[in-house]
Amino acid sequence: MFLEYFLSFGLFFLTALAVFALFLFLYAKVTPYDDYQMIFAENNTAAALGLGGAIVGLCIPLYSALVHSVSYVDFVMWAGVAMAIQLIFAFTLTRLSGKFSVERHIRSGDVSVGTIMAFMSISIGLINAGSMSY
Repeated sequence: MFLEYFLSFGLFFLTALAVFALFLFLYAKVTPYDDYQMIFAENNTAAALGLGGAIVGLCIPLYSALVHSVSYVDFVMWAGVAMAIQLIFAFTLTRLSGKFSVERHIRSGDVSVGTIMAFMSISIGLINAGSMSY
């Protein structure tokens, strides 16, 4: 019985890690700037805050799906929804223009914009998690 629980844990945990890794890859594709270049080569704190908030914004509903899912398939479905919502939000937010151009502000390292992007991503994650009906 213990082995069955451990295998179930492993399946859910590895799937959550796979969703997390896929999200990191896709997030870099949906943003119009190179997050990883800006974070690791240019030391851009605004980009790090934005990506960090998106990660937390994914993990909140991912956690909710892990805790509340009634089956593995149910979890995978809700994990996909969580990832899609966060990616759509990032895509939309980074395409704003004019004085609300997140792309321009992130590229220039505006920490205030990175911070608000992080908090907005976390808020979307909380709303997403709360909207998952079981």
